[in-house]
Amino acid sequence: MDIRPLHTEDDYKAALADVSALVDMDPAPGSPEGDRLEVMATLIERYEAARFPLEHPDPIEAIRFRMEQGGLTPRDMEPYIGNLNRVYEVLNRKRGLSLSMIRRLNQELKIPAEVLIA
Repeated sequence: MDIRPLHTEDDYKAALADVSALVDMDPAPGSPEGDRLEVMATLIERYEAARFPLEHPDPIEAIRFRMEQGGLTPRDMEPYIGNLNRVYEVLNRKRGLSLSMIRRLNQELKIPAEVLIA
């Protein structure tokens, strides 16, 4: 198993080709090919995280996304944000999120606090 760290774009492209071929083989977990696939995927993930970091989404967009995912209406958000008027103020960016709102949204709707704080 000749596996090296990915330092260049060429290394990255070669690793992607290698992983693509391994995925097509559909190796059994624990087999030599399965182990190679797992290690190569980890290397690719690390390279991508370093080269193409993802930024946190906008807090309001994260709330809207969670609402869409859960089929929640602005009225459903009252326990987390406050009265309906306040919910609309937050969703329309006329009022910022308070610490207590962030805590409730994080604990109850599982929206990451680092996203809400941004």
